Amino acid sequence: MCYSAQIQADYRKFVRTFGALMDIDEFSRLFFERAEGLNKAKVPKAMEAAFCSPQTEAEREIKALNDRFNADQATKLEQDLFKQRKRLADAERTLLTKTTKAATESQRIATDKIVWTRGKLEDIQRAELKPRDSRIFPGHYAPVMVIEDRQRVVRPMRYQCRIAGKPASYDVKYPGTYNARRDNLEGFWKPCFGYTHGVMLVDVFYENVSKAKFEGTLSETHDRDENIVLEFRPSNGELMHVACLWSRWSAPGQPDLLSFAAITDEPPEEVAAAGHDRCIVPIKPEDIDAWLNPDASDLATMYAILDDRDRPYYEHRLAA
Repeated sequence: MCYSAQIQADYRKFVRTFGALMDIDEFSRLFFERAEGLNKAKVPKAMEAAFCSPQTEAEREIKALNDRFNADQATKLEQDLFKQRKRLADAERTLLTKTTKAATESQRIATDKIVWTRGKLEDIQRAELKPRDSRIFPGHYAPVMVIEDRQRVVRPMRYQCRIAGKPASYDVKYPGTYNARRDNLEGFWKPCFGYTHGVMLVDVFYENVSKAKFEGTLSETHDRDENIVLEFRPSNGELMHVACLWSRWSAPGQPDLLSFAAITDEPPEEVAAAGHDRCIVPIKPEDIDAWLNPDASDLATMYAILDDRDRPYYEHRLAA
């Protein structure tokens, strides 16, 4: 399962590389609904940053929406920071006269929350981007390239696919739907496979692996089967064009949801040796148009694209 990835979050990468058009209406809708509190969309900072120097009226409107949202978030964080500072001061006053479990715990929690809140405020206020600003997790949004009217188009989509016609409760019932297993493409993913395909651009992906498997030791030698996070990066340094499925979900009285899943398959030897049993599927650049223009009556061609994938060697290390 690709539980996290460092992506190309700036839609302009798609525009420059593939001649794709940005679906400005979908970007505007996403940021408007977030600013208005109509959704709780998690958007990577790098995706917002693409609109920091707007060139059109639509982009200026998006920047204004993002500025408003971030100002509101900063206000809430500052209010929380004030509360935690007061909580810490109260706990420390109590501890000056008497050591109690409640005061000690309150001091610990307040200290941790102050550090966390300051970090969030700093992230909102800084202008310089860091690699982690392009990292997504399930439930986060990312630019995805699709084909519409024979034109490559980039749209923001949630990294956890809710298939059209399914109840919203599927997000909880099937929390792993940010990945689509290759061996289930004609099962659970039948409404999308052969119909709605996309491509996400990925630099690095991250996986949770068993520490025992990674170290080549027996799990009995550990107090518990502890997980660690590994970073996998193509040794050639090239961008991965990851095969995805997507869907547009609609329901009365609800805003439309664009969402997607990355296809995963059996891992190459070096990923398996590191302790993980799945891997995303990067397709070859020359197959992108064929992948984005699927024919549901010719799934064999789609499988052939997935089989004849890019096969970089994945170097791994413990994630920072």
